Amino acid sequence: MPTAQTSQPVYKILADAAYEAAKSEGCVMGSADDLRDGFIHLSAGHQVAETLAKHYPRQEDLLLLTVDAARLGPGLKWEESRGGDLFPHLYGPLPLEAILSADALELDDDERHILPEGVGA
Repeated sequence: MPTAQTSQPVYKILADAAYEAAKSEGCVMGSADDLRDGFIHLSAGHQVAETLAKHYPRQEDLLLLTVDAARLGPGLKWEESRGGDLFPHLYGPLPLEAILSADALELDDDERHILPEGVGA
């Protein structure tokens, strides 16, 4: 199994309300899908747009968390998923200290999410 790639950030798409709850808990425990699957679903930069289109179409009140992969430790695993691509999965909670930024995801006129500058480039 590939080891964690820590030179680039990874990203978590999260509802505003879930992030507010995480602030009081001190970490992100994950969405219902994360809890069901046993790990927190993350994306590499080039995967964010497709993840948004597939799992969060036209959804408002979302944040894109930019996460320092190096701070996630051995719980971060890169595993084969959609289309055979390797996706980052975090086995354990996501500590708030690893979050570099939290950017609101707005929708454009075609109801597609607008990514922060530099993500997916």
